[in-house]
Amino acid sequence: MFVLPEDLPLELTPFAFLVGKWEGTGVISYKPDGEDAPAVEHEFKQRIEFAHDGQNVLTYISTAQIINDAETNLPSELGYWGIARPHEAADHGPGLLIGSGEPSLKTHEDLEKLRNAEGGFDIQVSTLQPGGFAELYNGKIKGARIDLASFAGTAFEGAKVYRHSTRMYGLVENALLWVFEIAMPGSELKPHASARLERVE
Repeated sequence: MFVLPEDLPLELTPFAFLVGKWEGTGVISYKPDGEDAPAVEHEFKQRIEFAHDGQNVLTYISTAQIINDAETNLPSELGYWGIARPHEAADHGPGLLIGSGEPSLKTHEDLEKLRNAEGGFDIQVSTLQPGGFAELYNGKIKGARIDLASFAGTAFEGAKVYRHSTRMYGLVENALLWVFEIAMPGSELKPHASARLERVE
C-alpha cells in the first residue's frame, strides 16, 4: 500500500509515487543507421533515487552498470523534476539568492488550478550527464504516468550528444517502468533503453 511521503511539499504531490529508491534491470537496444549495422544490445542493472529537501523540486539520481563480469559502469544522471509554472518572488534563486514573500501555492485548491486541459500537470525536468551534456525536458504527469520530450540541450565542446529524446515513466503493479528513445544527429527517434524497477526504500 502506497503511503504519502512525510514532509512532501504540496507542489510535489503529483510526483509522490516516485519518491524513494528503486532498483531493477533493463535492456539497452539501439540500432545505428545503416542496413548492415548490427543492433547494440546489453542488459543492465539500475538504481534510481527520487528525493526532496523541502523545496519545490524532486532531485533525481540514476546509476547503472552493464550486467557482465566487469560490471561496467554506464553514465550516471543527475536531475531536477518539478511542476511547470512561472517563477515568483517566493522562489529561491538565481544562484543562492533567497526568495521573499509568501508562495502562491498554499492549498490543494491552489495546486488544482495548475491542472492542464488533459487533467494532469505540465512538468519540467533537467538532467546532467557526466560527459558534459545537459538536457531540458517539457512533459506531462497524469496519475502515475509521465511523458517527457526534450526541449533543449547544451554540451561542452567535444561532448557526445544526441539531437532529441523522449522518455516515458509509469507505475504498473507497483513497479516503475520506463522507456527512453533518442535521435542521433541526422537521425529520427529510435528505441534506446527500457527498464523495470522495484521500490527498495
